[in-house]
Amino acid sequence: MRDHPHGENAPHSHPDVWTGRATNRVQWLLALGGAACMALGIELAVDSAWTSGAPLVMAVVGCIAAGLLVLFGTLAFVHVALRVDDEHLEVRCGHIGLPRRRIPLSHVAGATYIPHVTPRHWGGWGYRWRPEKGTAVVVRRGEGVVLEMWDGHTFTVTVDDAEAAVQVIQARLRPRKPGAPAH
Repeated sequence: MRDHPHGENAPHSHPDVWTGRATNRVQWLLALGGAACMALGIELAVDSAWTSGAPLVMAVVGCIAAGLLVLFGTLAFVHVALRVDDEHLEVRCGHIGLPRRRIPLSHVAGATYIPHVTPRHWGGWGYRWRPEKGTAVVVRRGEGVVLEMWDGHTFTVTVDDAEAAVQVIQARLRPRKPGAPAH
């Protein structure tokens, strides 16, 4: 079988590798804000007479640092890519693929489709952890996959065509024998 990009899978076929992704175009606006902040810092550095000393240095460094933080922090979560093969599920964020999480399917007890994942329920966009909910990668509101791990933790990820992802994951899970140790 061959790869099917963006979760385009036939309902009952399970390709060797399933891929899907989710994108949040609003994050680009935040990235532009970060770029503007950096530009302001550079503008201050270039056009100032440097006669005001420490306050000017602090303003330049602050604008550039804040701009870099916002720019790279938002670009890391513009999109998320999900890849499921026979042995692992891998989540990669942003254009450089970081943060990344690789989960062996032997650690997964089950997978559930969830139609409404919202950043508000997780405290915002990005890679999130909440003690009562588990861990999540949320790049937009909408459908997602919840993995139930054998150790009792959960991992949620927003992805387009989440129902197909759940079908593929469930088809690849191997039931754990009673009394078998966790991997």
